Amino acid sequence: MNKENVIIIGSGLAALTLANRLVNFKNVILLTKGNRDQNNSCKAQGGIAAAVSKSDNWKSHMADTMTAGCQYNNKQAVRVLVQKGPNLIRDLVEQGLEFDHDAQGNFLLGREGAHHERRILHAGGDATGKVLMEFMHAQLVDKVAIKEGETVIDLLVNNGRCIGVITSNQEGERSTYYAQHTILATGGCGALYQVTSNDSSVAGDGLALAYRAGASLSDLEFIQFHPTMLYINNQCYGLVSEAVRGEGAILKTGNGHNIMKGVHVLEDLAPRDVVAREIQKHISKGENVYLDISMIVNFEEKFPTITQLCESANIDLAEAKIPVAPGAHFHMGGVKTNQLGETTLPGLYAIGEVACNGVHGANRLASNSLLEGIVFSNLLAEHLLTQTNAQLVRFKIKDPSTSAKNKQLVLPNASDLKKLMTDYVGIERNQSGLMHAKQWLEKYDFLDVNSLDIPYLTNEEIGIINRLTCCWLIVTSALSRTESRGGHFRSDFPYRDSSRWGDQQIIRNNKEVTRFEEMKYIEVGNG
Repeated sequence: MNKENVIIIGSGLAALTLANRLVNFKNVILLTKGNRDQNNSCKAQGGIAAAVSKSDNWKSHMADTMTAGCQYNNKQAVRVLVQKGPNLIRDLVEQGLEFDHDAQGNFLLGREGAHHERRILHAGGDATGKVLMEFMHAQLVDKVAIKEGETVIDLLVNNGRCIGVITSNQEGERSTYYAQHTILATGGCGALYQVTSNDSSVAGDGLALAYRAGASLSDLEFIQFHPTMLYINNQCYGLVSEAVRGEGAILKTGNGHNIMKGVHVLEDLAPRDVVAREIQKHISKGENVYLDISMIVNFEEKFPTITQLCESANIDLAEAKIPVAPGAHFHMGGVKTNQLGETTLPGLYAIGEVACNGVHGANRLASNSLLEGIVFSNLLAEHLLTQTNAQLVRFKIKDPSTSAKNKQLVLPNASDLKKLMTDYVGIERNQSGLMHAKQWLEKYDFLDVNSLDIPYLTNEEIGIINRLTCCWLIVTSALSRTESRGGHFRSDFPYRDSSRWGDQQIIRNNKEVTRFEEMKYIEVGNG
């Protein structure tokens, strides 16, 4: 038995930011099922959005965030993000983090989709996430225990409070950790899809853990598909940052047609959901879509990471054409939290992409994700530092049920789940496809699995059960929202005028939504 003051599940930017703020005051342990670099933060190319230039201001950043989010955002959360962001960025610079700058020391600011100003800070060209994560790790050397290969398989809940976790290492050996505060920082769910920018380990585990423990979930239907994944010969090689279009690249078909001309006033820099659907429309017709980069001078120097991706895919940049397709990128929904990261389950918190405090609305604005991780992790840290350590009451873990031990679970494989989600719960959805997906998912044994069954299951079975749970939750939420908005596009329900978009309503005690009706609910739109 180990006791830690704070357990952080995850290894991305939100996790490291929180750990860095707490390490001198709390006993912190980070748990991650892979190695420390298996997260989406390390892969982030585009940069961090913040109104740091004299020509920019937080009100403009807020307006762009709200517009991209289809006015579904929590306005107070957005205000906090854009007002606190610039000062926290400056704090990182004072601590030694170097963003790209000119000879006079001015930030080299880029522009991305749905931004009306150049406000994207980069580091290492298109390696912002990698540079930032290396910087954060350097701050934590010898200060925080990072346990790699340690999968959290269930949350410990006693008398309505989360008091720790049960883990399993790569050999299947189980451990129990107790903590006053347990934080989910597990990232999104992109690995539920065939084409994604996400790390292969990011498959929604945090959502499944929270759901089994009784925490509330919100807005799960909103999934952003990045328009430009490097995709050739049915293989995805990685993300082609929106910053490439910010520098002037144009989306074209093989015959040279500019696909975004006349589609949106911002053309190639329109909000991501708009661009992704337009690309997919042409791909569905059998056309190939390319990024024309012929107008970008010194492309290899400006975008070294993307250049390496192109080389790995045997793409000759001299032809100035990068083949692209949309891929699952970011989950706007997640575990419901307030701005302090508190979930509806006392003792359990969530930060980063796994959390949903409403800051992104129905569609995240480009490069707001790293900023979110920095801002709201700092807010949670400030909150936790004001909390006095309450004595933990350990309890005897109940004996496992015999259900999982005595029956052979019937489970699909991850590839089948990816195909299902891509085909029926992807960029466009409709009633018949979503119902087919729901019925297909419910053929398998996962809805009745609970914390008492977990000790009898293998790591592989738990991983598939988590995936099934997340897929089912997303499908159910997508069925409940009978409108098209942002990252949720229903081909059987057109977009409404934004003035008619209503607030979310809470559906409680609905067996179609949740099996733990006395414990949890999912928030959905009012249709």
